[in-house]
Amino acid sequence: MRLRTLALGLSASVLLASLASPPARAQSDADRATARQLGQDGEDALDKKDWPRAEDRFRRADSLVHAPTLMLGLARALAGEGKYVESQEAYNRMIREGLPPGAPDVFKKALDAAKSEVDGVGAKVGGVTITVTSAQGGDMPGMQVLLDDKPVNVASLGIKRAVDPGNHSLKVTAQGFKGASLTFKVPEGGSVNEPVTLERGGDVTPPATASASGSASAVPTTVPSDTSSVGVETPPPKSGRSILPWVAFGIGGAGLVFGTITGVLAIGKHSTLAGECNGTCPSADSSDLDSYHLMSTLSTVGFIVGGVGVAAGVVLLFVHPGKTETTPASTAPTAKIDIQPVVGFGTIGAVGHF
Repeated sequence: MRLRTLALGLSASVLLASLASPPARAQSDADRATARQLGQDGEDALDKKDWPRAEDRFRRADSLVHAPTLMLGLARALAGEGKYVESQEAYNRMIREGLPPGAPDVFKKALDAAKSEVDGVGAKVGGVTITVTSAQGGDMPGMQVLLDDKPVNVASLGIKRAVDPGNHSLKVTAQGFKGASLTFKVPEGGSVNEPVTLERGGDVTPPATASASGSASAVPTTVPSDTSSVGVETPPPKSGRSILPWVAFGIGGAGLVFGTITGVLAIGKHSTLAGECNGTCPSADSSDLDSYHLMSTLSTVGFIVGGVGVAAGVVLLFVHPGKTETTPASTAPTAKIDIQPVVGFGTIGAVGHF
């Protein structure tokens, strides 16, 4: 047995009396009844040395009704489990809080028991002094210290830290340093020093992004300025065709389609007028004549735009095939484009050269 309970026992009748006059914090009747039952179960667990069960019952009971009798049971259960640091704090909390005026005798007895038992528990608390240094000196950015997988505030490094006796694990990491891990044992009531020295060489950059197949892509850290001196051929930059020729072809195609449609309409109007007009068209056909002229004009514009677009696309396709290096303006070839639309009665189109 790690801790022998003293003469003060918390019988069911004592717990009942202690919870009949709760402290200032308001509780419902249901909370007090539940806390009373939990306290009785915790006392039974203490008698059977079932420390984990006793801790659970007293901890939950105290969360419902905070009373010295329940805190005493919790402190004793923690000591029975070897959790001397937490047990000592539970005893000290009772002592710091004291008792309100007119507290029942059972509260006074619980506080007296805490004062007499705390020193015995404190004598079993161990200690460890953790120091972390760099082998090469200098700062250690992003340093993290884990004691038993729980973070340790770096402000406490180099100072004796209270720990329970037994085996412990320590892990230390920092950006740009190799991580360090070790295990150590603290004797009951004793203390140890655990210096940790970190070596440079850890990752200082984020890891490479994994590809879809699951393997990480390698990223070169240095590139020689003169690859010929080391026999490495620099791969040529990727090239792609310029989209300018295809834009020009698109515009030209749209112009030709538009010119063709309006030209067909103009030819239709011309056929109608040719059958009705004999040199001079009557006033009744003036609207058809205006429509014919409009369609002819639009067709001419469409063919001009189409011809220019197609010609420009051909020129750009050969002059600007998508090179990665910019060709100086003085060396770029030039082209002369000459488009002549052809529109007449029964004839519509465009003739050009470049």
